[in-house]
Amino acid sequence: MQELHDAPLAPLTTFRLGGPATRLVTATTDAEVIAAVREADDTGTPLLLIGGGSNLVIGDKGFDGTALHIATRGLSLDGTTLELAAGEIWTDAVARTVEAGLAGVECLAGIPGSAGATPIQNVGAYGQEVSSTITEVIAYDRRAGGTVTLTNADCVFSYRHSRFKAEPERYVVLRVRFELENADGLSAPLRYAETARALGVEAGGRVPLTAARDTVLKLRAGKGMVLDPEDHDTWSAGSFFTNPILTDEEFAAFRTRVDERLGDGTEPPAFPAGEGRLKTSAAWLIDKAGFTKGYGTGPARISTKHTLALTNRGEATTEDLLALAREVVAGVRDAFGITLVNEPVTIGVSL
Repeated sequence: MQELHDAPLAPLTTFRLGGPATRLVTATTDAEVIAAVREADDTGTPLLLIGGGSNLVIGDKGFDGTALHIATRGLSLDGTTLELAAGEIWTDAVARTVEAGLAGVECLAGIPGSAGATPIQNVGAYGQEVSSTITEVIAYDRRAGGTVTLTNADCVFSYRHSRFKAEPERYVVLRVRFELENADGLSAPLRYAETARALGVEAGGRVPLTAARDTVLKLRAGKGMVLDPEDHDTWSAGSFFTNPILTDEEFAAFRTRVDERLGDGTEPPAFPAGEGRLKTSAAWLIDKAGFTKGYGTGPARISTKHTLALTNRGEATTEDLLALAREVVAGVRDAFGITLVNEPVTIGVSL
């Protein structure tokens, strides 16, 4: 294991923000990951897990403890079964499945980060979520002191949530297994209207896998959601806020606020989210509350390509970013009575 002291963490995050860690350990095998976690637990040392760093907001003061960078590698395909080490780069893994002619994660192309983070967040985009293909997660259980295998049901997946997110101090993901589909080179049925339109098919239709992946990459790039070191719109954590899920009663109150602010007849986005619940769009709320693309004058601003992404224009601090996030949250709450929830994990800071 590589070990550094007073080590910068900003380079390990897509925001490129955050202070140093007292100690930074880089683990390249499952055994090294487990050993580092056990050492921290045995000595009572605070532990921060870092994969691809695409979902982290680290405070300017850094992290007083051990930061464990999980850099394990391993990808195996056995028929339609895919197994990934937690440190595998997710975008590379998706590319491999498309090359192999297997459907199920092709619309998750271009999402930054590591494979081990995907079950934690139940990563999803363009009509797909990893929960629909994950069969098992192999993890180190810090409470039991051993390795466990959790089934899909054990993971308790929901929208951008899972058992791992609910118990962040308990599990360390080591490997993830997926069951994909051999559809003769075709994609899974397209569930997302924008993707289907771009490909000229009806929702539910299938297209060649490469066409689905390439279209998603193009759509994501147009919104600044594909990493590019030269493009400050991608110095972000992607979507900074989750889409709010409201009860029918809450949605009715929201509709009243929309009518008052935008006039009768304005229809806010609404998508079924389970019995008695509707999901609306955080990006729509942000825009209609007056925070348009490129909003801000400081070193942290809303992306010029997508209102849901908060970005570091190159010289920002974490506090600059949080000030912008708080302004957006307050503005949306004042306008529509909805409190946005941040999607990235915050370390040493909060909204």
